[in-house]
Amino acid sequence: MHRTHTCGELRIEHSGTDVTLSGWVQRRRDFGALTFIDLRDRYGITQLSFNEEIDKALNDKARSVGREFVIKVQGEVIERSNKNDKMPTGDIEIKVSKFEVLNAALTPPFTIEEETDGGEEIRLKYRYLDLRRNTIQQKLVMRSKLNKAVRDYLNDADFIDVETPYLIKSTPEGARDFVVPSRLNEGQYYALPQSPQTFKQLLMVGGLDKYYQIVKCFRDEDFRADRQPEFTQIDCEMSFVERDDVLNTFEGMIRSVFKDVKNIDLGDIPVIPYDEAIKRFGSDKPDMRFGMELVDIDDVAKGNGFGVFDKAESVVAINVTGGNQFTRKQLDAFTNWVKRPQIGALGLIYCRVNEDGTYKSSVDKFFDQEKLKLWAEKCKSEANDLIFVLSGNAESVRKQMNELRLHIGSELGLRKKDEYKACWVVDFPLVEYDEESDRWHAMHHPFTSPIPADLDKMESNPGAVKANAYDMAINGMEVGGGSIRIHDKALQKRMFDLLGFTEEEAQDQFGFLMNAFEYGAPPHGGIAFGLDRLSAILAGTESIRDVIAFPKNNMGRDIMIDAPAELNSDQKKELGMN
Repeated sequence: MHRTHTCGELRIEHSGTDVTLSGWVQRRRDFGALTFIDLRDRYGITQLSFNEEIDKALNDKARSVGREFVIKVQGEVIERSNKNDKMPTGDIEIKVSKFEVLNAALTPPFTIEEETDGGEEIRLKYRYLDLRRNTIQQKLVMRSKLNKAVRDYLNDADFIDVETPYLIKSTPEGARDFVVPSRLNEGQYYALPQSPQTFKQLLMVGGLDKYYQIVKCFRDEDFRADRQPEFTQIDCEMSFVERDDVLNTFEGMIRSVFKDVKNIDLGDIPVIPYDEAIKRFGSDKPDMRFGMELVDIDDVAKGNGFGVFDKAESVVAINVTGGNQFTRKQLDAFTNWVKRPQIGALGLIYCRVNEDGTYKSSVDKFFDQEKLKLWAEKCKSEANDLIFVLSGNAESVRKQMNELRLHIGSELGLRKKDEYKACWVVDFPLVEYDEESDRWHAMHHPFTSPIPADLDKMESNPGAVKANAYDMAINGMEVGGGSIRIHDKALQKRMFDLLGFTEEEAQDQFGFLMNAFEYGAPPHGGIAFGLDRLSAILAGTESIRDVIAFPKNNMGRDIMIDAPAELNSDQKKELGMN
């Protein structure tokens, strides 16, 4: 038996018990005739004690081990004379009577502790060592609890878990596919799924009624710091439902998950139309943890001889409560921040709301006290507040102001990691026009149904058509999205026509789905949640890499196993790639 207990469970009530523990050497401390070893496993750390006066050979052996040696000890649980109230096991130690080295270890390239000295690249290269750190293990434990909570909720709601294929057909819509050459069908390729979308719709045609799957998906996208080429979705679909049926079911799931995993009761989850979200927050995934909403001030900002405002399509402000405390140096820093290429603003206007009822702005030359008072009234500003103003293209300026709002929220500590605010965003545009390709593109995907009231606008005014779609955002991150699907072949054809598909292209890529609709497809809708993002939010981390056991780096490489890698000549020959 390698252990009778873990390194995290022994307490003072176990005193006098003979135990066997196994684990890794966290650290060793030598004090003359006494030696102490902190033994670590997934469950915690227990102190081991060796006394030269009792057993010199045993003490010498203990002094021979280094960090990360795997050892096994037997001994008696005794009360510590120097207790450590920062450790759950800090009241006790093991007086070791037997000691065995199970495996020696090289000195690791970074310290395996909470605050490690290893950078991300070196930790990813030696990920199996990084996984020993408690901070990583706890995030993966939390992810496992999330996974179980999702399954428990959906199983109890009569959803059935169905696996869909990984080797499918490539389609040009959406992001780039990862492709897999077929040895038996030379010159032909499978694609790895970006989503099980068409298969879950076919399951509804097949009468399965409620489906879910926690599934790997793949997108060959340009890499960003926090995006992975493979990711995990909680993928779901339901038959005979309308939008509110889906929202109620999966709002229930999210509430259940937060309660089970974090013992948190989510408060009100508002349903916000897309246009309102853009107007109030400049984002379709608003962070609801704080206010500082966008205010249109065109009517009080334009027409005063200030060309920056007068020539702008839109002038937008936010009120920063207590922001009058910012120094000039801080205001300059905010200005430089919004002028970065990532944000793209040309400048930033500010107005201080002083305690004595006066105003001081960066554009006093154009706006007197009465005019600045109108700004304050529009923004509902009070004494010691600060107003920030951006102007420009209507769409761009709202995005810029959203970024500034989030930045200020972080600077002022308003985006608390232990606070969670969710919302639904609904009524997205069905399609958006792309100037480069000179065609309409689906805002979500081509199987999303328009809202019934907008069906007659699909050909005459596509940009005004709202989608019967919905996203959930938590703390400013999109965590899930879905829609009521098109289940009628004629409507699906209208959608393909709008998106510029020829009849031949539609048949070649999606003929199987169109054919299935002719055999009695029920009304259906669904949603997919990003398991990685949900895990990151629940774990209080900004990086999804922290909640993935073996993540890729920000260039999409697995630097631990050195992938992707070249094939050898024999493999290429078999695949007809020479």
